[in-house]
Amino acid sequence: MRVVSSQPVAVSARYSAGVTATTSAALSSHRSHDRDVLVNDSPHPCLPEPFDQSREMRSRAVPLTVVAYIHTMMLHGAVPAKSNRSIASDPDTAVTFASTGQVDITDALDNARLLFVAVGTPPTYSGDADLSAVHAVVASMPASDEHALVMKSTVPVGTGASIKRVFGEQGKGGFRYVSCPEFLKEGSAIDDFLRPDRVVIGDDGDWAGDAVAALYRPVLRADLGGEATGELLRTDIASAEMVKLAANAFLATKISFINEIANVCEETGADVMEVAKGMGLDARIGPKFLQPGIGFGGSCFPKDVMGLKQLAGNSGYHFQLLNAVIEVNELQKRRVMSKLQKHMGSLVGKEIALLGLAFKPNTDDMREASSLVLSARLQADGARVTAYDPVAEEEARKLISGVTFAQDPLAAVQGADAVVLVTEWDEFRTMDWSAMAQAMRGTTVIDGRNALDPDAVRAAGLHYEAIGRPALTWSA
Repeated sequence: MRVVSSQPVAVSARYSAGVTATTSAALSSHRSHDRDVLVNDSPHPCLPEPFDQSREMRSRAVPLTVVAYIHTMMLHGAVPAKSNRSIASDPDTAVTFASTGQVDITDALDNARLLFVAVGTPPTYSGDADLSAVHAVVASMPASDEHALVMKSTVPVGTGASIKRVFGEQGKGGFRYVSCPEFLKEGSAIDDFLRPDRVVIGDDGDWAGDAVAALYRPVLRADLGGEATGELLRTDIASAEMVKLAANAFLATKISFINEIANVCEETGADVMEVAKGMGLDARIGPKFLQPGIGFGGSCFPKDVMGLKQLAGNSGYHFQLLNAVIEVNELQKRRVMSKLQKHMGSLVGKEIALLGLAFKPNTDDMREASSLVLSARLQADGARVTAYDPVAEEEARKLISGVTFAQDPLAAVQGADAVVLVTEWDEFRTMDWSAMAQAMRGTTVIDGRNALDPDAVRAAGLHYEAIGRPALTWSA
């Protein structure tokens, strides 16, 4: 079975219970976080009577772990958009990636009942989600009462109701619909897939929702029939759609909140890291996403925060809190400029080194990265910028102009008047700061993620400035 929009995968996963899931992925962009695609089930007690299985399945049987690996490889662009290659050396578990530019939906429907849709839903200029790829999938579905569309893409609340209405208008009322939002994080998708916090299923209480729950059973808690950690939430479609948007908006709110606290700490002499630690010890708050820095980015938080804000506005409600979250995040990306100017004066002719470009470590994703804003602002103020990122350089070159790209951290800081840590890659935490100090012309180090060891930086004779930690600034 071959499926593709731009980079596809066809694979079948055999579970220990004997259930076989045939999986195919069609991605709108090899770096889209809204992709996870498609997928389906062969004979299973939760499904209607089985299809005629006389046709030979065109996919190989592979373990669940390989399915997760495939998803992750596609998620992070490890498999080129145009390639034919296997990611498993064992021929019995080989998976072939191909680019055909079209989808043979007939093959998929003959061998599958659950079709997981994970196409991109990028923001439009208005901030609303672009659902054109979703609508294209819906339009390609034939009339059937034995299939279900399972939505993995992040879509606005109401999309499921709209799709069901369209199915009815097109004489496809028997086609079932399930909302099953994905919660994988870039950089840890395999672990998230195999050990999820929760699996959310929104359905109409029919066989399709039961089938999706059964398909995910191996990754649920033992008392739910699984072998992993996942909680299961069965709810209505609209609530499932809202869960994804609300979760990401809340996490983004925590980040903007702690960044605001960091800014106040700079004015009052408090250490935001100690404040965040004290806050995180409260079980009602928890320590996650209380890491101050120079703003969040990526494909999910900015898009989903704006999407929820637009959804609220379109529904007649003014979501004031999310307006503040967005504004704080944009301003936070620019705070490095004031820090540099405070200690160096005019930036005209200054050499500034940026360590890290991706929006976070363990990915090459440059979407909404703080480095995009920072590099542009530095150049606008007359500075010359050199940057290094261990993974994201190729993507960064497509989006950043006027920047010199270095091959390693030491080369990046050669002759630099100041160094700014933008992305907290592990290799930056263990750098030889004595060597870095010798290579630099100036002495200013701005830790934009509070990830460096202040004592190590200062011991090398450098001046250290963090986010929300005034007591550490410039101390010797």
